Amino acid sequence: MDWSIQEIARLAGTTSRTLRHYGEVGLLEATRTGSNGYRYYDEQALVRLQRILLLRDLGLGLPAIGEVLENERDSGRALLNHLTWLQREQDRLARQIASVENTILGMEGGEQLMAENMFDGFDHTEYKEEVEDRWGQDAYAKSDAWWRSMSAAEKKDWQQRQAALAADWAEAANRGAAPDSDEAQALAKRQADWLGGIPGTPGSAQGRPTKEYFVGLGELYVADERFAANYRGTQGATFVRDAMKVYAEKLG
Repeated sequence: MDWSIQEIARLAGTTSRTLRHYGEVGLLEATRTGSNGYRYYDEQALVRLQRILLLRDLGLGLPAIGEVLENERDSGRALLNHLTWLQREQDRLARQIASVENTILGMEGGEQLMAENMFDGFDHTEYKEEVEDRWGQDAYAKSDAWWRSMSAAEKKDWQQRQAALAADWAEAANRGAAPDSDEAQALAKRQADWLGGIPGTPGSAQGRPTKEYFVGLGELYVADERFAANYRGTQGATFVRDAMKVYAEKLG
């Protein structure tokens, strides 16, 4: 069974022009072309299109999507991993929505706000197991204690600093800056300084991350789509990783 390009465009909420473009850049070839000149797509093509749209929603550009599809040829496994991530996000967002709704209702009703109910879904412990597996329980315990000791204003300032750094990385990547350029290396220094200020980061006692940790973290940015999304996809994360590798040589 297959479907015409018009049918797929309607079902996927996109356009025939977009689907043709995906074909032109090698992302989604039509299964066959009918005698009427229309393109038709079978089930396998639909699975590939679903993956393309999921990756696009993460902020990845078409070249980066092509890389992911090339490196992850097992569509079933890739979709299962993505489904797990989506389910976690769905749960987190549902808890955030409920938390904010409760805050609004409490404010409108003049009720006392309960702090323990206001931050469900805003969980910085999401990566607890990963941190402990990679860098040990002590690393997580120290960073967790540091985070909990901060005031709301301090946490907000830290998060804004993190977001600004990620945005500057993405902007430099979009402009085509080289990983070893002065601009990229200045960003890598900011990244190292930021990480070095977090208790529990390997090397933080000296005010900077270790070379091994810094390089390993850069690799994780590319390998894990959750982290890559902070840099607008795999392409941006790859730029960050490469710049961090160059800077790591200065860490000794």
